[in-house]
Amino acid sequence: MDLLFSILSLIGFILLTASTGLFVAVEFALTGLERATIDQDLNTHNDSRAHAVKRAFHNLSFVLSGAQLGITITTLTTGYLAEPILAKFLNPLLRLTGLSETWTTPTALVLALIIATFLSMVFGELVPKNIAITNPIRTARFTIQPAHAFNLIFKGFITLLNKTANALVRAIGIEPADELATARSAQELTTLVRNSVGDDGFDETIANFLGRSLLFGATTAEELMTPRSTIETLSHDDTILDLLAKAATTGYSRFPVVNGDLDDTIGIVHYKDAFAIPTHQRATTTLGSIAHTVRAVPESLDGDAVLNTVRAAGAQVILVKDEYGGTAGLITIEDVIEEILGDVYDEHDNEEEQQEFHQNTTSTWTISGLVRLDELEENLGYLAPEGPYETLGGLIMYNLGRIPKTGDELILPPTANQPTDDITPPPTTWHATVLAMEDRRVDKVLLTPTTNLN
Repeated sequence: MDLLFSILSLIGFILLTASTGLFVAVEFALTGLERATIDQDLNTHNDSRAHAVKRAFHNLSFVLSGAQLGITITTLTTGYLAEPILAKFLNPLLRLTGLSETWTTPTALVLALIIATFLSMVFGELVPKNIAITNPIRTARFTIQPAHAFNLIFKGFITLLNKTANALVRAIGIEPADELATARSAQELTTLVRNSVGDDGFDETIANFLGRSLLFGATTAEELMTPRSTIETLSHDDTILDLLAKAATTGYSRFPVVNGDLDDTIGIVHYKDAFAIPTHQRATTTLGSIAHTVRAVPESLDGDAVLNTVRAAGAQVILVKDEYGGTAGLITIEDVIEEILGDVYDEHDNEEEQQEFHQNTTSTWTISGLVRLDELEENLGYLAPEGPYETLGGLIMYNLGRIPKTGDELILPPTANQPTDDITPPPTTWHATVLAMEDRRVDKVLLTPTTNLN
């Protein structure tokens, strides 16, 4: 009878360990699933298991509470059965080693506890956990119905435990959720795209395009705009002939029409507007009389809203206003496209002159003074310190403390929070030389890496 009881107890230990594994597997499988994967499985199989998985996913808090209860019950019962039974088998083996009777029983109990814990951890938790993480949908389909049966039997107790836990969670200011949020942030998706570049994933061009597209909504009108200092304007009392001459000399097609300066912009004219005016009237027709109304947006408007506004604008140009109501710059549809696709050149552009980053040698760069500091970090790894500037030219002007002149040189300041430990290599420092100025604006800068700071 004792032998039969011992055998039944061992079988019970194995079944309980398997039950623990089932609850662990269903827990990790459900938390590792995406809503899209569940919907795809439902479309593929459309059976009771697929529907059960979907119901469990939408009632995740209750199902996970049931899994935790199942793990607790089976683990405690396993320990209760395994330790004395294993100790009973170990006692004769220990006596054969010559161990005294006094030490045989406690040693057997300790060894039984270690063996039971090891077997329960490996086969009851770690193995099913790894299986569930590797293939969550198949694991969920296999385990969901036994778990559902357990949850029905203990529904009242699980509900009590769940409500108690939810009340405590709410007491500390957190609202419990019954379903995992499966949406990904733009930054997370960008990281996934970047990590997918390779032989079996995206090529680098597509990855860059997707990355810019995902982060576009986080940009602002201030980052997208062509700054005020570089905008070519025409006066409201200029004529059609002046418009044609300006278009011919600059290569631009659209111009703001101002009454004094950009803060008093009347509208926008396109060079094609000239061809709607008879030739004999072009010398006397003023631009103020044909200018199209132009929309204005604040600097803080996000990229998606800017795109919608530019597309809706009749002339595909909008003005950007600063917090004081002045004109900070303008945005064209080309500015928006370049933020997503990168630099776009047409037949009127000199590609080398227009290029913001031009690598002269393996280490030196000729860079536009209008380059944003976030673009500088992205392309060269230089992280500028916080300050009242947005561009490389503004950073140079701030550190010189005056309007730069051609030939001015300085070392770009390191950011205050760059690593200084002995493990992380020190950041590259950059020597900046002003190559060209356009009025009071830095036009071109030569950046050369210098010896790293220690």
